[in-house]
Amino acid sequence: MVVTTSARGGGGDRTPSRRRGCGLAPAGAAALLAGASCLCYGRSLQGEFVHDDVWAIVNNPDVRPGAPLRWGIFTNDFWGKGMAENTSHKSYRPLCVLTFKLNIFLTGMNPFYFHAVNIILHCLVTLVLMYTCDKTVFKNRGLAFVTALLFAVHPIHTEAVAGIVGRADVLACLLFLLAFLSYNRSLDQGCVGGSFPSTVSPFFLLLSLFLGTCAMLVKETGITVFGVCLVYDLFSLSNKQDKSSNGALCPRSPQQPGSPQPSSLPGHPHRENGKQQRFPHKGAWGGCHSPLPPEPKSSGFPVSPRAVWSMMRYLRASSNRNFLLTMRPFLKRAILVLSYVLVILYFRLWIMGGSMPLFSEQDNPASFSPYILTRFLTYSYLLAFNVWLLLAPVTLCYDWQVGSIPLVETIWDMRNLATIFLAVVMALLSLHCLAAFKRLEHKEVLVGLLFLVFPFIPASNLFFRVGFVVAERVLYMPSMGYCILFVHGLSKLCTWLNRCGATTLIVSTVLLLLLFSWKTVKQNEIWLSRESLFRSGVQTLPHNAKVHYNYANFLKDQGRNKEAIYHYRTALKLYPRHASALNNLGTLTRDTAEAKMYYQRALQLHPQHNRALFNLGNLLKSQEKKEEAITLLKDSIKYGPEFADAYSSLASLLAEQAHFISTPLKML
Repeated sequence: MVVTTSARGGGGDRTPSRRRGCGLAPAGAAALLAGASCLCYGRSLQGEFVHDDVWAIVNNPDVRPGAPLRWGIFTNDFWGKGMAENTSHKSYRPLCVLTFKLNIFLTGMNPFYFHAVNIILHCLVTLVLMYTCDKTVFKNRGLAFVTALLFAVHPIHTEAVAGIVGRADVLACLLFLLAFLSYNRSLDQGCVGGSFPSTVSPFFLLLSLFLGTCAMLVKETGITVFGVCLVYDLFSLSNKQDKSSNGALCPRSPQQPGSPQPSSLPGHPHRENGKQQRFPHKGAWGGCHSPLPPEPKSSGFPVSPRAVWSMMRYLRASSNRNFLLTMRPFLKRAILVLSYVLVILYFRLWIMGGSMPLFSEQDNPASFSPYILTRFLTYSYLLAFNVWLLLAPVTLCYDWQVGSIPLVETIWDMRNLATIFLAVVMALLSLHCLAAFKRLEHKEVLVGLLFLVFPFIPASNLFFRVGFVVAERVLYMPSMGYCILFVHGLSKLCTWLNRCGATTLIVSTVLLLLLFSWKTVKQNEIWLSRESLFRSGVQTLPHNAKVHYNYANFLKDQGRNKEAIYHYRTALKLYPRHASALNNLGTLTRDTAEAKMYYQRALQLHPQHNRALFNLGNLLKSQEKKEEAITLLKDSIKYGPEFADAYSSLASLLAEQAHFISTPLKML
C-alpha cells in the first residue's frame, strides 16, 4: 500500500512517502542506539547492591551463593518467601530469579556483571523497539530511530536499568515486544478489505503465547501483551473493513460467503480532501453498502461525521448473515488467546494460595482511606502524575511513599485540573483512533495508546491494591507508548511548519535528547551506592518519611548514631505510626525506660512486629522479668520464623532458667 498525504507549510505542499528512511543503514542505527544506551548507563557498572537488590539477591535464600538450584524458585516469590505465606508480596517472577542465579553461577556476586546484563538487556529492548516501530508503527526508519533514541536516554528508566532488581521490568519489556511481533507475524499482512486476515502462521501465534507467558513469569505486567495484541488486531481489522466498504470498492462479480477471494486487481488512485490514496481491489466481504453521506471539509477535529457514520454502520452489520463468517479468523484467535489467559490467571491465583498480598498504610495511603471520593481522586491524580514524570522527569526518587504525594481529598483541590486535562487528552487521542476507520493511515496513535495504557493497568490500583504510590520502574514499559506518541506528534507538527519552524523544532528535539541524556547520567551516579541513593532521597523528597527511615538505617549501620537518631525522629514526625522507626530508635536509646516506651508503641501499632518483640524481650530479660521475656521471644519466633537471633536469645534464657531450677535440686 502506498499512501501520500499533502500538508501545508512554507506556502507549498509536501508529499512525504510513508516508507521513507532516514538515510541511515540499519546497522548504523543499531550501533548509535547501543552506543547511546551504554554512554548513559555505563557509569552504573561501578555500582553496588543497593536498596531492594540486597533483599532480592544478597539475602534471598533462593539466589545467594551456595544455595542449590531447587524447585523452591518456582514456589517462592521474588524475595524468597513462600507464595502462600501471609507475609509474601505475591510477586511471582521465577524466570527473573533464574537470571540472578545464572549471574551468580557464571560470575559470582560481583555486582559489575549484574549491571552489565541490565545494560545489555536495555540495549536489546531499544533495538527491538526500533524494529517494531519501523515494521508495524511508522513504516519509517527515521521516525523509528528517533523513537528508540528517546526511549534509550529517557531518565525515567534509571531505576529499572541501574537498579539490579529492575531487570524484571527490562526483561519483561523485551519479551513483551517479541510477543507482539510474533502475534503480528502470524497474521496475513497482505489481506486488505477482502475479509479479516487469517492466521497464516500458527507457529508464530503459539510463539506469541509462549513469549507472553515468559514475560508474565518475569514480571506480572507482561501478561498485558495479550490485551495489546487483541485490541491491535481488532482495530486493524476494523480499519481494513472500512477500506473495503466505503462505497468506492465493490466486487466485480457476486460471491458466496466463504468463497475464495478473487485475485487482486490493479490499483487506481482515489482523491479525498486533497489526499491521494492508492490501494488494490480485493473484493467486498458482504457486497456493496449504501453510499455514505458526502464528507465535509476537514475542520481540524479528529473525528468527522463520516467516521461516526462508518462506526454506526459497522455496529448494524451484526445483523448481516455474513458478519460472523467475516469475523471468524479474528474470533478464533480471540477465543484462543482469552482462554489461554484465563488458564494462566487461574494458575497465578492458585500459586498465590488464593489470597492477595497484604500491604501497610505507609505503602499505599490512598488505598486505606475510608472515603471513596478520596481514593478515586487520588488514584486519578496519580495517573496524571505518572504521565508528568514521562513528560518532564525533573524530580526523580527511588521511593515515593509516605508523605511524597498528599491525598486528594476534595474536588476543589487544584491538582484535579491535571486529572481533567489528562482525561481530555486521552479522550481526544481515543477519538483519533476511531477516526482512523475512514482514513488510510497507519495507527501510530493506536499503538502508542496501547503501549502506554495496557502495561500500566496492573499498577493503577484499578483491579487490586498495589504496594506503592508511584514507582518509576513500572513506567519502563508504558514509556514505549509515550515515545511513540511524542515522536508521532513531532512528525505531524513538523509537516505543518515552514522550513524555519521545522528546523527550530528539530534543534529543540536534539537539545531535549541531550538534556535527557545528561539527566540519566546524573541519576546513574545516585544509584552507585546505598549512601548516595538514600541521601538523594532525603534531598529530593524531604517530606517523605520512608526516605528518612532508609537513610537512618544506613547511618545506624555505619555507626553514625546521632545522625541516625535525627532521621528516625524526622520520619516519626512525618509519619507517627511508623512502627519500624520506633523500634530502631529504641535500639539507639541509652535510657532503658525510653527504649521500652518505643518498643511498646511499636507493638501497639504493629503487634506482630517480630523485631520489636525481640528487642522488648531482651530488655525485660536484662531486668530479670524472665517469664514475660520468654513469652515475647516466642512470639518473635512465631511471627519471624527465620529470625535466628530470637532462637539464640530464647535458648540462652531457657538454659539460664533450667540452671537456676536445677541448682537447688542438686543441693538437696
